[in-house]
Amino acid sequence: MPLLNPKSLPSIQAAIKAMDLDGWLLFDFHGLNPVATGMIGLEGLLSRRIFVLVGREGAPMALTHAIEQGPWKHWPAEWGKQTYSSWRTLEDQLGKLVKRKRVAMEYSPGDAVPYLDRVPAGVLEMVKAAGAKVVTSGELVSRFYATWATGHIDSHRRAAAAIAQVAKDAFTVSGKRAKGGAPMAEHELQKWIMDRFAEQKLSCGHGPIVAAGANAANPHYEPSSATPRLIQRGEILLIDLWAREEAGPGVYADQTWMASLGPPSPRALEVWKAVCGARDAAIALVQERVKKGAEVRGAEVDDASRAVIEKAGFGQYFTHRTGHSIDPLDLHGSGPHIDNLETREERLLIPGVAFSIEPGVYIPGEIGMRTEVNMYLVDGKAVVTPENCQRELIIAE
Repeated sequence: MPLLNPKSLPSIQAAIKAMDLDGWLLFDFHGLNPVATGMIGLEGLLSRRIFVLVGREGAPMALTHAIEQGPWKHWPAEWGKQTYSSWRTLEDQLGKLVKRKRVAMEYSPGDAVPYLDRVPAGVLEMVKAAGAKVVTSGELVSRFYATWATGHIDSHRRAAAAIAQVAKDAFTVSGKRAKGGAPMAEHELQKWIMDRFAEQKLSCGHGPIVAAGANAANPHYEPSSATPRLIQRGEILLIDLWAREEAGPGVYADQTWMASLGPPSPRALEVWKAVCGARDAAIALVQERVKKGAEVRGAEVDDASRAVIEKAGFGQYFTHRTGHSIDPLDLHGSGPHIDNLETREERLLIPGVAFSIEPGVYIPGEIGMRTEVNMYLVDGKAVVTPENCQRELIIAE
């Protein structure tokens, strides 16, 4: 069922009124805007521009191309729908729909949050020329597109438990192979993980990151059979893996685990302490605020995490945000991110949203470490998955 439906409409319209808006204007063309496609939920061939205005009251109104009516067969009969063929007709209809209205669109001023900035500049110009004032739909996206339902939570928790066990088993396998004198290559361990996912009917879309030694200092490292790299005893091993259940309303679980193949060096322990402390500081801030019923924003959580790594002397090596949104459809979702480095994330973390917490330190040519858990907010709580997150470096041997 599309996220915009007769049952959800009253809540959406109440939020539009509370934000002193006249409506939420959804736009899509060729799948450019996943928020619009998720909210409207059309199926079939769509190759022309679509607008849907959800007003503060009354029925939503859709502007659709005359040759693409099939995908709208489930559009509620009591809701409005107009067709156009020419650009002149489209612009005329749009003007009548939005003139002198204050509407929200998937737009982020100054591209502050790219995951919100889904509407092309030309479309914004057209809407403004039609007489509308456009503001960001960020709050609406968080509340009605990015939040999890009970089924999502249940599926996520199962996936989180499954991939945590796969990561631990992968360390055991690679540690035994290295100790026995027949070390696995990174890409071989990656395939081993993918095979376990297939057995458990988990999908991931892209293979996990398996990075040994200095390769772990590349946050988006990709192992390759073309340049095989053996996982040797005495090295640090990073495994970043994500997956969701193939069936049902599966949402992603996303984790990073760290191990030492043999006793870790003092340097490895020093870096681990910093990233682990940064993760825990982020978690503590979210949980404290949520428990008190106080506001908390993604940027604040990023700042708290980053401060720990900076204090440890590794600030220059923490080169990415602390975490990303995980919405019901995407691993890197459109909800609020835990970020005040790469983007200016000012949205509130509200009940129903989920995100990763994954600080890292990456010293080129030497060492890389990341620890990653997920959090979701529900019933006045901020819940961490997996239930038993990594506290110490795993010794794989």
